[in-house]
Amino acid sequence: MTFIRTVLGDVDPADLGVTYAHEHLVIDGGRPVELYPDFLLADVDKAVEEVRAASALGLHAIVDAMPCDAGRNVRKLAEISRQTGVHVVAPTGLHLAKYYGERHWSVVLDADTLAGMFEADIVDGIDEHDYHEPPVRRTDHRAGVMKVAASLDGLTPHEEKVFAAAAAAHRTTGCPILTHCQDGTAALAQLEALGRGGVEPGHVVLSHTDKVVDRGYHRAILETGAYVEYDQAFRWTPGEENGTLTLLGWMIEDGYRDQLMLGMDAARQGYWSAYGGAPGMTYLLGPFATAMTEHGIGPTEQHAFFVDNPACAYAFALPAGGA
Repeated sequence: MTFIRTVLGDVDPADLGVTYAHEHLVIDGGRPVELYPDFLLADVDKAVEEVRAASALGLHAIVDAMPCDAGRNVRKLAEISRQTGVHVVAPTGLHLAKYYGERHWSVVLDADTLAGMFEADIVDGIDEHDYHEPPVRRTDHRAGVMKVAASLDGLTPHEEKVFAAAAAAHRTTGCPILTHCQDGTAALAQLEALGRGGVEPGHVVLSHTDKVVDRGYHRAILETGAYVEYDQAFRWTPGEENGTLTLLGWMIEDGYRDQLMLGMDAARQGYWSAYGGAPGMTYLLGPFATAMTEHGIGPTEQHAFFVDNPACAYAFALPAGGA
């Protein structure tokens, strides 16, 4: 029987509930914050405040998307989940190379070694040092998704290696895969790379694709059976066409309602109400839910985006390391 793996244990997919499919609850320093100081999301109390506000509107689960040694802190993720009662899925995997040094272990290690590190996070528990420095000390909190990333319009040789490692770890664990599509591009190339490693598209979620408002492109992605995660809804210029709404409408018309999910990818203090930013994590279940309704995307479709589809997309393909 399949399951969703959260930081506090495995849950039945039917119990996941309303889900934000790609978020950043914790970015606890590291190279990403060195590059972009506004990425610093290390305050558990502020995260709890932000999540509780969305929980009051019905949010029940969050998929975090900051992978190994890029500010991940699984103990903080677990504490946020405990205090809010919201399920949190933690990632393993690797982000874009710019978030690591040129001699980082992700660069020098081979695909098989990387796969073993991902598998250990999934099956045994995430390292409390986030693979930043030895020794490795496993926590009780296990990863429930693999996050990997590719560059604009295609994969570099390094990214091909990382995708091969994720595919190998998927074959042994059944863990779902969440990808970063730079500027929304290269979704099909990413699926091809994972497919070479034996990953079926139905276990892959492609993020940020709504940056490309092209009906044919999205139809081609969804024809494969993969899932897409749209997270640009609050980023469109007010008063102009909201490309995310447009794509949702098109893909529903084309018969792909059951492969669409929503998130905010709100990885900056400036996006959180708790830091005095906007629009806050309540945006999707508040103003954007209203906008969807006004656009003819009603409760049935919204339930699919927020509840049914994440429960399928983030379920393990097979049991990994026990429940």
